[in-house]
Amino acid sequence: MYKIGEALVGTDSEVAHVDLIIGDKNGPVGQAFVQGATSLTKGHTPVLAVIRPNLPAKPYTLIVPKVTLSSMEDINKIFGPAQAAVAKAIADSVEEGVIPKEKIDDLVIIASVFVHPDAKSYRKIYQFNYGATKLALSRALADYPDWEKISFEKDRATHPIMGFRVPRLWNPPYLQIAIDVDSADKVRKIVSLLPKSDRILIELGTPTIKACGLGLIDELRATIPEVFVIADTKTMDVGQVEVDMAFNETADAISLAGAGPIDTVEKGIHEARRMGITSIIDMINVPEPIKLLKSLKQLPDAIELHRAIDAEGKQKPPWDQIPKIKAEFADKKLLIAVAGGITPETAPEAIAKKADIIVVGRYITQSREIRQTTYDFLKIVGGEIDQMRVHTE
Repeated sequence: MYKIGEALVGTDSEVAHVDLIIGDKNGPVGQAFVQGATSLTKGHTPVLAVIRPNLPAKPYTLIVPKVTLSSMEDINKIFGPAQAAVAKAIADSVEEGVIPKEKIDDLVIIASVFVHPDAKSYRKIYQFNYGATKLALSRALADYPDWEKISFEKDRATHPIMGFRVPRLWNPPYLQIAIDVDSADKVRKIVSLLPKSDRILIELGTPTIKACGLGLIDELRATIPEVFVIADTKTMDVGQVEVDMAFNETADAISLAGAGPIDTVEKGIHEARRMGITSIIDMINVPEPIKLLKSLKQLPDAIELHRAIDAEGKQKPPWDQIPKIKAEFADKKLLIAVAGGITPETAPEAIAKKADIIVVGRYITQSREIRQTTYDFLKIVGGEIDQMRVHTE
């Protein structure tokens, strides 16, 4: 019935962005083509793509300006180099066999074209829109991208206008730095001393949240826009409410207390999934994590096998449970974090048992050399994540 393509090419104000739909005249694209050509909107007047006056390209192509045309200068850019570029790209695509010649009278194309008001160079407007149209068209007909491409790029890529990535836990292991201090100034100082690494997660611990509030997360975003931040609320009641509070302050994840009511845990997991942030069950004081997980309607994204600070001298680290949990939920995507007195000497054991996240608190945050100590743990975790991310195709 129809195919969809998109392409962004070029640089500076002349950058070209084309969204394109190609389909049969007798289908929905044909109907949209007629509707667009006959329903004019001020500032967004559609125009046929012509190679020169009186010579339209085929398949007939309707160019729709994305940016409001507010002056004759703007209009000339669309009705001049952009129009010619789209038409030539369509004609060349037919000549090159991308569009079968025998289909040019059966198909129509709608191309939404972006031309920046500050664009000056007609040559660049032409060249970039020509390239964007050809690329969008070939992608449409090839059903690009496939799921493998999307999956590979979605957590690596940076949107050029937004300028930062929103991280996800897609490639463990990670180093989670738990900050349990009583003032925002102390948090800022610790964060400022941390090295930049895709493997670092920042946890605002329960004491910090009690002292400073969840609003500190949003405040920190000015300096750490790309860091994965966990709100360690250890929610024991009103799971939905606290997830929403953390979400509103731009937390990437929230912890729910596994020792709390099952209804609270389940509502928290459901709300976190609905809002698109990571749910973590803190298993502190939960003797049988597998039993708890199997009782839930929906698994969390991660669990934390947590030995409390006050129990470090009395309890063994619960890391022996990692292989058992992974075997029980082998067909599920469930990350396992470990916390409680982890040092550079004990961290390798946790990694060897396949922990996905090692949580380190005061060993880093109370160190005289926070940056170097963090590097020591990063070496144990395994170095940097693949940096091959940004490519405008």
